[in-house]
Amino acid sequence: MKKHYKIALSIAGSDPSGGAGIQADLKTFSACGCYGATVIVAVVDENTIGVTDVHPIPVPFVSGQIKSVLDDIGADAIKIGMLHSSELILSVKETLSKYDIKNIVLDPVMVATSGDKLLQDEAIETLKNELIPFVRVITPNIPEAEILLGKKIHSQNELPAIVKDLSFGGKVSVLLKAGHLTEEELIDVFYNAETDEVIKLISRRIHTKNTHGTGCTFSSAIAAFLAHGLPLNDAIRHAKDYMNKAIIAGVEYEIGKGHGPVHHFFKYWE
Repeated sequence: MKKHYKIALSIAGSDPSGGAGIQADLKTFSACGCYGATVIVAVVDENTIGVTDVHPIPVPFVSGQIKSVLDDIGADAIKIGMLHSSELILSVKETLSKYDIKNIVLDPVMVATSGDKLLQDEAIETLKNELIPFVRVITPNIPEAEILLGKKIHSQNELPAIVKDLSFGGKVSVLLKAGHLTEEELIDVFYNAETDEVIKLISRRIHTKNTHGTGCTFSSAIAAFLAHGLPLNDAIRHAKDYMNKAIIAGVEYEIGKGHGPVHHFFKYWE
């Protein structure tokens, strides 16, 4: 009998500096024991300092990439990252709806670590109304949650109630990441819409500027562990543990002049 890889597919933009986007997703899939496949939706001109430009891939070509991967090798889980336009969001949803894949993780990328905006204004409503209710898990950070909710978030005490608000009536599970807040005890909050549980993921804040691609990495780790068949709560906990260790291992390194990447392969590199 031939062996089969667990396959994780990333639908996202390409980061030439290697710390975020498709490149971070592939590194995370590999580090977490999955075979990684990719659908590139845009080529982003960026580095550790910021985003200079975004070159979108034509929407029919994106849809064609999805079909090529899923018709041939399939996927045990899918991570969706930056989708910059309403047309692209609708096309990705329509294409994926033809396949029976439950494990879809959406990182609702709207703003880069550098602060650069990555999502068109009109696409936000399409994301909220069409794609978010379609996926299994979303992983917003604080600025993204504020955009989705239309209100400011001031402290971690608010997060247990906010994750339920972000579930869009219990349609989607929500991992709300607290890194943009200021507390030293960092509490990410996960709402499992399938069991109506709220889980706090507690860690110490890691003081480092090497945070480029953390959102991409975290969401990809969740997808990877779901691809392995872990229950949802366990996949979130494993991903959180991987994320923490990758950040800690990357603290002592310096790549670029801005926000460097995390250390995706801390388990394997000496």
